[in-house]
Amino acid sequence: MIMKFGIIRERKNPPDRRVVLSPQACQKVLAQHPKAQIVVEPSPIRIFSDDDYRAQGIEVASKMEECDVLLGVKEVPINHLIPNKKYFFFSHTIKQQPYNKDLLRAVLEKNIELYDHEVIINAKEQRLVAFGRYAGIVGAYNGLRTYGLKYDLYQLPKAENLANQQELIQELNKIQLPNIKIILTGRGRVGNGAREMLDAMNIRKVNVTQYLEETFKEPVYCQIDASDYNKRKDGVRGNKADFFAHPEEYKSNFYRFARVSDFFIAGHFYGQGAPYLFTREDAKKGDFKIRVVADISCDIDGPVATTIRPSTIADPIYGYDPVSESETDFKNESAIAVMAVDNLPCEIPQDASEGFGQAFIKNVIPAFFNGDKDGVLERARMTKNGKLTARYAYLSDYVSH
Repeated sequence: MIMKFGIIRERKNPPDRRVVLSPQACQKVLAQHPKAQIVVEPSPIRIFSDDDYRAQGIEVASKMEECDVLLGVKEVPINHLIPNKKYFFFSHTIKQQPYNKDLLRAVLEKNIELYDHEVIINAKEQRLVAFGRYAGIVGAYNGLRTYGLKYDLYQLPKAENLANQQELIQELNKIQLPNIKIILTGRGRVGNGAREMLDAMNIRKVNVTQYLEETFKEPVYCQIDASDYNKRKDGVRGNKADFFAHPEEYKSNFYRFARVSDFFIAGHFYGQGAPYLFTREDAKKGDFKIRVVADISCDIDGPVATTIRPSTIADPIYGYDPVSESETDFKNESAIAVMAVDNLPCEIPQDASEGFGQAFIKNVIPAFFNGDKDGVLERARMTKNGKLTARYAYLSDYVSH
């Protein structure tokens, strides 16, 4: 049976130039799966032009209603949803986000089968396709750019004006950092993406004990995860698995890092019920040393108390005044400079699209031709026949109120 995939034009504002499949990725799908067909909807903003696709022999046409499966990145505006189709995009509804309630309602009303990229997971519940690595790459770069601007040390161009990760690294290698201590949270895709950038600058990596106790004549960084910045309230030695199973039994142990760090890159995953890394009260203390925060995770009013709103690619930095707990000029001496852009991978759309596409071809496309033998589609399918699937039935109150 022929399966026709449509690559839809991104219509959300601000514009997103990423795409699920690059021209080369489309070629690869067609070569590996003789029963696949691909049509690309014309787009004036996509990082790969319509002609780039045509050059690979891919049809470019406004014929999405003829396709079986429609592939996008961001939420599709309700008035552009085509009824009775299978759709893939980030719906931002699985955490019951209030701003997308109407979108999920419309998906159900239009009898759409929705597959959310965020829940494309394997049998062990590990995500198979994600942009996290690229968020980490750009987030670390933007944080280092923010540090230079805060202290008038150097000027880095904006990431969105550079082509790819290689160009970001070239720019970083032109600057000289002072002897600062950089703390990086998270060892997942995001944290490791950020680490790639610090390593590319040859910044020395040190362990927790060295970081907390020693002084250095060069910039250093320390990468920590949940078991380093949380401890059990009862004093029993905990571990990461126990923390994720029982976050309410833990308290933050992050402050010991905050007292010696100049710059904090937040690349951790924050789960419901976990303790905050630092609070607004912590940030008021005289020995709270962090003055630049690159919050890639970007949970608003959450575990990183200085993140009071998301920032934008156009205006990425704001200042947080710990005393008044309000926004201020980030260059003020007492201000903590915050970079909290919530759509970082958009700044290197080519790299991000190519990496995402590779994972999508490997983990998702085969499921359409092998009877979904690994259950990848089954787990990611949020809606079917106008109803929420059993796995996502917990959203029924969310859509009905």
